[in-house]
Amino acid sequence: MNPGDELFSVEYAIHRADLAAYAAASGDNNPIHLDDTAAKAAGLPGVIAHGMYTMGLAARAVADWAGGPAKVAALTARFAKPVPVPADSPATVTVSGAVRKVLDDGAIEVNLTVQCDGTKVLAPARATVRI
Repeated sequence: MNPGDELFSVEYAIHRADLAAYAAASGDNNPIHLDDTAAKAAGLPGVIAHGMYTMGLAARAVADWAGGPAKVAALTARFAKPVPVPADSPATVTVSGAVRKVLDDGAIEVNLTVQCDGTKVLAPARATVRI
């Protein structure tokens, strides 16, 4: 593997029902993730996905490519933009990874690109994977 090599690209559809299920499981019932009126009152375009849900999708993409979550030694990201989730259709988040560098111990640093409608929603985002 060489720096710049593309490793994977995965698309995930996020539905409002996914957000309700995540809110119930995580205890994060902030209404900006569930109610358009509350989200708009907070200055958002409408309901947005939980940031940790989006980061979880990035982690899933890396783990699936690497052969399981135990292969992921580290994952870091900054929440750059919200992921709007319309009421009548899913939002699509694309997670892609490319080799940043191969470490001396054989682990791979992966640059992640996490986008919704062409906008980076996690940036910078990076993972370290032990293959």
